[in-house]
Amino acid sequence: MKIAILTCGILPIPAVQGGAVENMIDFYLEYNNRKKIHNITVYSPWDPKVTKHPALSSDVNNYIFIDVTSVKARLKRRMHKFFNSNEYYNYFIEYYFEQIYKDLKKRDYDILVLENSPGHAYKLSQRGHKNVILHLNNDLLNANSRFHDAIFNGLTKILTCSNYIKERVETISSSDKIQTLYNAIDVKSFAPKEHSIVSRKNIGLSDDDFVIVYSGRVNKDKGVSELIDAMLQLKDKSIIKLMIIGGTFFGNTSDEDDFVHTLKDKAKHLENRIVFTGFVPYKKMPDYLHLADIAVLPSMWDEPFGLTIAEALAAGKPLITTRSGGIPEICEGVATIVERNDIVNNLTSAILDLYGNPEKRKQMSIASLERAKLFDKENYSKKFFAALESL
Repeated sequence: MKIAILTCGILPIPAVQGGAVENMIDFYLEYNNRKKIHNITVYSPWDPKVTKHPALSSDVNNYIFIDVTSVKARLKRRMHKFFNSNEYYNYFIEYYFEQIYKDLKKRDYDILVLENSPGHAYKLSQRGHKNVILHLNNDLLNANSRFHDAIFNGLTKILTCSNYIKERVETISSSDKIQTLYNAIDVKSFAPKEHSIVSRKNIGLSDDDFVIVYSGRVNKDKGVSELIDAMLQLKDKSIIKLMIIGGTFFGNTSDEDDFVHTLKDKAKHLENRIVFTGFVPYKKMPDYLHLADIAVLPSMWDEPFGLTIAEALAAGKPLITTRSGGIPEICEGVATIVERNDIVNNLTSAILDLYGNPEKRKQMSIASLERAKLFDKENYSKKFFAALESL
């Protein structure tokens, strides 16, 4: 089949700037390049880092880049905003889509895949396009969404990253066109290994410490503040330490907002028992996760999926998390899942339980590694193309 992939227009493909959705796209493109199943054209924002990327040498995956950053492009974007008001997205995204469409209408594709951009499904249906697939990684299409009926009816299939997101779409209508396709990680890269590029000593921890790891963005929605509050309740357990991995947003940034400053002020009450690593490059994440005895990821919002949950499982970590959005689907039966009400006390009790039960931790670690196999990128890619081929 000839397939067009329309990215949402924020980050480039190949995923040289990271991004959860962008990594998912890279996974199935890598698979297609190896298996040579379909002829795929990817529309992506231009980024100079992609110039020499090996993915561009593929003979089955083709990349068409849209200039959105040059002076000329910025002027055109402003003009688009002036002449086109009240569009679904902001003028930056809408300009990007229209540049794609100039090329798209000249070609003949069997399937159009929209990555996380339901608003563009509306435009495509209005312009008569069929066989449009929406691959949804966030809660962006539900009964409260703008033009939700027209968008839903104009789509041939909707792939959702979890049953939680599937249920949100079903607030519009229940239909067999909606299918859950769980997100994925490179499971092998997170697997435990004998040698690591970083040691506990490197970051101020000792081999005798009982180390908790939090990984992910450091913001109010992720429950980091509540986790530190739980640590304050464990202040008499000096052997228990917390390693917080991540920055305030995606990418390598040293900026710290008021929230991070608040967290560090709290942490001062525990002296050297909380380590903030700041941003860690994704390739190094497994090495940092392997320093910990357990992972605690207490999300306080309804996560669509929770990639950090899958990463902790793949690293073989006994896991404590919250009943939030799609998280239970990933780790039900292998993790300790606590309720968000009375979260600090719930986290404190769960941490103490694992701290005092090494045999339970061992069994949870084995279960984590087994569960993680469900979210491997190879399995994900197979199911992605099977879903397209079923049309």
